[in-house]
Amino acid sequence: MAYPVPPGAVPHTSQPSDVVFVRTRNAWYMVTPVRAASMLRLLPVVTCLLIALNTAVFLVGPASGLDPLYGSGAHRAAAEQAYFLHWGVVPQELLDNRAGPGEFPGVPALSVLTAMFVHAGWPHLLGNMVFLYVFGAMVEERLGRLPFLLFYVAVGYLATYGYALVELRGASGGQALVGASGAIAGVLGAFLRLYPRARVTSVVPTLLFLPLRFPAWVVLGLWFVIQGVSVRDTSAAAPDVAYAAHLIGFAGGFLFAWLLYCRGRGRGYAGPSVRPPSQETSQ
Repeated sequence: MAYPVPPGAVPHTSQPSDVVFVRTRNAWYMVTPVRAASMLRLLPVVTCLLIALNTAVFLVGPASGLDPLYGSGAHRAAAEQAYFLHWGVVPQELLDNRAGPGEFPGVPALSVLTAMFVHAGWPHLLGNMVFLYVFGAMVEERLGRLPFLLFYVAVGYLATYGYALVELRGASGGQALVGASGAIAGVLGAFLRLYPRARVTSVVPTLLFLPLRFPAWVVLGLWFVIQGVSVRDTSAAAPDVAYAAHLIGFAGGFLFAWLLYCRGRGRGYAGPSVRPPSQETSQ
């Protein structure tokens, strides 16, 4: 998920990012995809490199808690805040095309790119990377490696600028935004258009992590609906999550795939009925 980080505060990272969830009074019930690709013809190089780069950036940052140079307690919290402001993107500054003090690289449009590789905690990183692994490989194979990379970056920009417009006068407009889920949501949207009936193996924690297989339209359709419901939750207990960026990225990815495969390249196919995985990936 993309996390807006309030000034002077550490982002909430208690919930996994980009996990399909339904909120109740006392608990979160999740359906977590763990497998969707089993018959790839090519190694998903770009997907693997994106996962590796996101992970490497996180490990050397303060949010991982692995580098003792960032200290602990209040010192680490201050280091995280400075880190997010330095590498993240602030929506209001993005629209004004002016960078705040201490931000890198001094060009707000470029901060959108750096923010895509910054995560606010282990659940944030793992949730995003699980979804990128599950759905990115098949979209990459369908689009091609370089087109997939360009698509990923472009839809990430679309989601971030769209979120900035939505929050133009909102409370989150001045908060640093970090996370790759705007781009990953675009991958989900493209996957839904290209492989709507592909079987996605998912685990349900409330059913003792029982692996179940659902059509992609069920898993991703549920994800999209819950993002739409969550974006309306403005209560104090709501997590600091940029749901609007998810919705915009998802819609952009779906529309891109629909236009691409309805104009000149054929209609996209429903995708294979994916076999149960021989080795499942757990969250």
